[in-house]
Amino acid sequence: MARFNDDPAQMAALRSRLRAWYRQNRRDLPWRRSTDPYAIWVSEIMLQQTRVAVVVDRYQEFMQRFPTLVALALATEQEVLAMWSGLGYYRRARMLHKTAQFVAEHLGGNLPARAEELQALPGIGAYTAAAVASIAHAEPVAVVDGNVERVLCRLAGWDAGSRKGGGAALRRKIEALAARLLDPAHPGDSNQAIMELGATVCAPRGPQCLLCPLQPDCKTRGEHKTPKRAPMTSRIVAYALSVRTGKHRGPGWREVLLQQRPADHSVMPGMWELPSLIRADLSPGQVRMTVRHAIMQVNYYVRIRTVFEDDIDALTVAGGDRLWAPLRDVPGMALTGLARKVLARAHLLPAPPLDTLAPAPESPQ
Repeated sequence: MARFNDDPAQMAALRSRLRAWYRQNRRDLPWRRSTDPYAIWVSEIMLQQTRVAVVVDRYQEFMQRFPTLVALALATEQEVLAMWSGLGYYRRARMLHKTAQFVAEHLGGNLPARAEELQALPGIGAYTAAAVASIAHAEPVAVVDGNVERVLCRLAGWDAGSRKGGGAALRRKIEALAARLLDPAHPGDSNQAIMELGATVCAPRGPQCLLCPLQPDCKTRGEHKTPKRAPMTSRIVAYALSVRTGKHRGPGWREVLLQQRPADHSVMPGMWELPSLIRADLSPGQVRMTVRHAIMQVNYYVRIRTVFEDDIDALTVAGGDRLWAPLRDVPGMALTGLARKVLARAHLLPAPPLDTLAPAPESPQ
């Protein structure tokens, strides 16, 4: 892992080509239209381990519901989780909420401006702190996420593309190269440019090297050697979909049975889901729908069975708090992503809109 060329002229040329490419090819994403530290912070937390196309609409809905840090701090955790539903990794939402409460109580509702001070807050790591400080306040501090790691490893000709593959020594080399490549006059654009390049051109598989502004200086020009990812595992699970009409509520009133995950559960505590069936080996005639749902390294093959109210106790796993939730109230509840997906496919919830992203060369920062 030789040190990449430290020639100042070469670094200046790389910065210039990268920024020019970004100005022409950056996607028009809603959080790029703002320099509000709160808005940038929310977007960065949402984008962790979640595809941009999924985040776009959820971000806009979240910001409409919680337009300021104080508004987020004053909300209940269930309200925050409900707006986060479908993004997964719900610990992010809980930490976002707790940090907002801390800032509202101790810092007058204003996030610190410097990356070092941001990183001292609960739930804000080095990457998020650097992103907020550089984009919102033009602090010349480099960001290093998975996309940046990949771009820099290929640029410098280093085999491993992650801290897991190369250890602390590689991590330090990546951070040092990111700092040298950062444009101190335009740190926000510079950081977003290299992240955008990794997301759209220097992809993990099949990088489009002929479109890359760094290609003339790249030592790899293609895929580089990376550690093998752990294989996905598969599980078959089954849930009950039980809907009843309100006998005394008037025409059109319907309720769905939901179950709340325990507060001390290690995964998605406090979220609402469909009750689990005792048996997952359903006959074809019993299956109302099948859904594939991935969580981390597990592919779930989900079978949904219609269960009438009188059969619930006999067919579902006992335990947990249950609620007959009016369908009109369900969209605002803290549903698991799987529950929301099933209810949408059963036409009991509005289906999420499709996201369309396109480059917008002249879109504002």
